[in-house]
Amino acid sequence: MLSLFLVALASATLLPGGSEVWLARQWCQDPSGLGLWAVATAGNSLGSLINVALGRYARHSQARRWFPVSPRGLARGERWYHRYGEWSLLLAWAPVIGDPLTVLAGIFRLAWWRAAALIVVAKGGRYGVVLWLAEAWLAPLCRA
Repeated sequence: MLSLFLVALASATLLPGGSEVWLARQWCQDPSGLGLWAVATAGNSLGSLINVALGRYARHSQARRWFPVSPRGLARGERWYHRYGEWSLLLAWAPVIGDPLTVLAGIFRLAWWRAAALIVVAKGGRYGVVLWLAEAWLAPLCRA
């Protein structure tokens, strides 16, 4: 389970990862769904909260040459965030846009508890779907 936690945590940061595949693999070995769901959700949520923390301190460095986002890109993110607000964090589970959304939440100083609640709902929902799909489609393959 430690490996699942670490893979889920790394997958939620700006590092690439495949926590859904790892979760399905772990489920095939031991189909204790609730425990696996809790570990994956906790690890992935913690990784997203690391992104929120990075975002909180990113504004201090935006004038530096190495800053990874252009002023134009930051303005586009700001428009998105002001249009959809904190509820956009319910898309934190989504590939490509999920990680930047969590960074934006930090940049725009969303309260920690609100960010954590929305992220846990999003990540927990995604892993719930992954486990449901594993039960529906992988069970015959895993038990063979």
